[in-house]
Amino acid sequence: MLAFNVIEDRAVARLGSLEALQGLMPAVRSESELIALPDRYFLSVMTRRIFQAGMRHSVINDRWPVFEEWFWSFEPEKLMLLSEEQLEKAMQNPALIRHWGKLRTIPTNAARMLDISRENDGFGRFLASWPDADLFGLWAYLKKHFERMGGHSGARFLRLAGRDTFQLTDDVITALIASDAIDDKPTRKADRERVNAAFMEWQAQSGRPLAHISRILSLTVN
Repeated sequence: MLAFNVIEDRAVARLGSLEALQGLMPAVRSESELIALPDRYFLSVMTRRIFQAGMRHSVINDRWPVFEEWFWSFEPEKLMLLSEEQLEKAMQNPALIRHWGKLRTIPTNAARMLDISRENDGFGRFLASWPDADLFGLWAYLKKHFERMGGHSGARFLRLAGRDTFQLTDDVITALIASDAIDDKPTRKADRERVNAAFMEWQAQSGRPLAHISRILSLTVN
């Protein structure tokens, strides 16, 4: 498997400078920063990710202030009580994205997030305490406990929220194969373990967050 400095050098060569590379790194929050964030922040980010799926992100982002106002700043205690009538009223607002299936996730996910928050003294603390060495487990947990958090959505929600995570986009998978970390798309448990071990090793070598390692890998692919 390639050493991470070789991978980083390839990304720098493609971009022209280390400064250009640094400018493309995603923001990552510390454990203390995650813990300090209110549950409404995470519910807002999760819901925004759900609406982004299959749509232009800029469209969703531009309309998100309207969502924040309409849905009471995404306070889970309030939104878990949303009625069908209130959701139907939201469907009539042209300033929102009127997607019934996605709107219906809001009260369900609010209730589940509130339960997890109460068990862990905050949803941010729950995310912060999950070990980096088991991110596949965290993705699976999000998929099991929340609506529309399957596929890539769990990892992308974490990235939006600032919780450190790698992502397995097509470019990252191609780079992992080119770096001799894996032989093929990681569909089996053994392959996922190899992916995880590679990221842990590269993190130890570089001291970089997993999100940065993931992004740098993607930047080595044409």
